[in-house]
Amino acid sequence: MTVAVIDYGAGNLKSAAKALSYAATETGDEVVITADADVIRKADRIVLPGVGAFAECKRGLEALDGGIAAMREAVLEKGRPILGICVGMQLLATVGVEYGEHAGLDWIKGRVVKLTPDDPSLKIPQMGWNNLNLKRPHPIFDGLESGVHAYFVHSYHFIADDARDVLADVDYGGKVTAAIGRGNIVGVQFHPEKSQAVGLRLLGNFLRWRP
Repeated sequence: MTVAVIDYGAGNLKSAAKALSYAATETGDEVVITADADVIRKADRIVLPGVGAFAECKRGLEALDGGIAAMREAVLEKGRPILGICVGMQLLATVGVEYGEHAGLDWIKGRVVKLTPDDPSLKIPQMGWNNLNLKRPHPIFDGLESGVHAYFVHSYHFIADDARDVLADVDYGGKVTAAIGRGNIVGVQFHPEKSQAVGLRLLGNFLRWRP
């Protein structure tokens, strides 16, 4: 099967693809970095990475010739699994409010807003390791338990309209969404490609997942 890592100028493509390729040694999947709408449309799985500001990443995605339409066809019509990473997860939301209000893909209802920890000593961005609190079972967390560490770098976070869409959170001066999921759509705020064994396990689970 083919895993399309979408290239829309969003930063962490090579490291995400490298980690996916390592996980794919067990599943036999082919990982390709692509900006080609036809490749995206035909892919068995899609990964939407992202580093940077919400609006900038959305503009990059919109600049792909037919890219969003191909994603909609693959994910919403054909039911292909998609994994959003960091800003790639945030783009799944209804709207982001970084430097103004900007429409997201609106695939999981919610808003992306600035982190405002209750503890003023906590710095923004959240940068480093934090313990995941798994809210409900999901195949991408198979073999993982609450308390495992993942690596975060972000200043904004996803507030889901429906709490049932939150798969995991972390404590950073209050609850912060760490993973979301609905149907064949999942996203993680942390970086699996930087989260060592935990991240590789999650990526392998995504490749094996059959929604």
